[in-house]
Amino acid sequence: MRGYPSRTVLLVLALTTRAFGQSAPSSKPRALAFTHVTVIDATGSPAQPNMTVVIAGGRIAAIGSSADVTIPESVEVVDATGKFLIPGLVDMHVHTTSDQYFIEPLMLANGVTGVREMYAQNLSAIQARRKALADGTLLGPRIFSAGPIVDGLGAPWPGSIVVTNAAEASAAVDKIKREGFDYVKVYSGLGRDAYFAVADEAKKDGIPYAGHLPDAISAMEGSNAGQKSFEHLYGISLACSTREEGLRTALAHPTKKANEGDPRRAYFAEQKAELDTFNEEKAAALFAVFRRNGTWQVPTLVVMRNAALIYDPEYVQTLPKSSRLRYVPHALKMMWNLALRFSGQPLPPEDLATSRRYFNWELNTVGEMQKAGVGILAGTDTPNPFVYPGFGLHDELGLLVQAGLTPMEALQAATRNPARFLGTLEAMGTIETGKVADLDLLDANPLEDIRNTQSLNAVVLGGRLIPRAGLDALLAQAEDNRWRANPAALTLMGLVLHMMRNGLYVALATLLGISGSLYYLLKRRRRRKVATSTP
Repeated sequence: MRGYPSRTVLLVLALTTRAFGQSAPSSKPRALAFTHVTVIDATGSPAQPNMTVVIAGGRIAAIGSSADVTIPESVEVVDATGKFLIPGLVDMHVHTTSDQYFIEPLMLANGVTGVREMYAQNLSAIQARRKALADGTLLGPRIFSAGPIVDGLGAPWPGSIVVTNAAEASAAVDKIKREGFDYVKVYSGLGRDAYFAVADEAKKDGIPYAGHLPDAISAMEGSNAGQKSFEHLYGISLACSTREEGLRTALAHPTKKANEGDPRRAYFAEQKAELDTFNEEKAAALFAVFRRNGTWQVPTLVVMRNAALIYDPEYVQTLPKSSRLRYVPHALKMMWNLALRFSGQPLPPEDLATSRRYFNWELNTVGEMQKAGVGILAGTDTPNPFVYPGFGLHDELGLLVQAGLTPMEALQAATRNPARFLGTLEAMGTIETGKVADLDLLDANPLEDIRNTQSLNAVVLGGRLIPRAGLDALLAQAEDNRWRANPAALTLMGLVLHMMRNGLYVALATLLGISGSLYYLLKRRRRRKVATSTP
């Protein structure tokens, strides 16, 4: 299903910047042991109480009953009585993970030890970030990254590789592979010939491709062609419609009438038509294909909820009141509020009902996919408006449980499943001997209530212990740096200017320009105030 312009601003803030990170002293992690802890290893096994986990050289050296494990004197011991140890969390759909003042502190402060970056252009910066992490001079989540987006004509994101035929598509894949990115990201506007050329060339080059299911491709075709993950459930409701072909033709050749007036009316009419013609047998057949082909789904429910309820006045009123806004850079918060005003115009009651109904369908569909054995990955699409780095992943886990996953299944969607998807399960993703020590220590049991993943007591990143005081310091750092220039806000402004080449969003661009001027004036006034108050 294709989004309309205002949804593009709200939903797809695919952003990237230079890779820097949290500074930290360069030192090897000390040997460490958690005693009397309940281990939730994310393999699917029951929780194991009163265990000792020994960490040495950045890896899990031993796991056993606290009555049986002998701890050497040189090991730092943490009495974890009454606490719960889980693998570090991984957000499988993020942007601008390299923002050292905003994204990275909030990720790590929330127990997110790994991320999948969905749009990057500067590989050397990512490589520098990875090296700093390995050297111990950087504290931040591990990163797995796509290269520039591969899209068709009208590509909304600056820096995308625009391809119009099979030859150009093949060359784009070769370029991304040659430059050393981890996978290819495809996008909504890719044409059929170009898409299948990406699939063929990716297979030849041995590089996976993932991303949006293009509008021109059916979900069945995308899965059979080898797309490794679908984002945002795009194309699924259409694929499960008894009128799939007719609706697809209508999407490809919209009538003049459908484009008159408020474009949202046509959008919600499209949603309603797909929901009204949803067929459970077609859905079951599609999910069976996903399972057979190993096609993963990254539903990003937290951002889809915002997209669905952005027209609900009661819901919208809660967004600017979040206490989490104190961590958001002022420039980005300004952009979020503009997106809220731009997208949140009142809807007719019937369209608002359709939007709510569609989100409920998304929740139900994720639950049915899980039952059918389709692989589910937890991702947020942060920093889209009001999708907070780190915090948003905990929100996503709650929505996965609301969709019908058990707390263990939701936890696995952010731990074991990402490792399976990335091909790193032998080294991480679960708590087992020999694996990398990326761990979260909790004060409460997440298997009783998935919201307890937020009860962080400490984080272990590659064997380095970050206690609660250190996590609070990361939050304080993010809060202190709200006046710094924010790459996400600058990227959004670049997107608007990029779109203006087609005459779109002129009014929004004007608002952004005025708001930007006000922002810098306020920043200048604040600096003067600080200077005059300094003795």
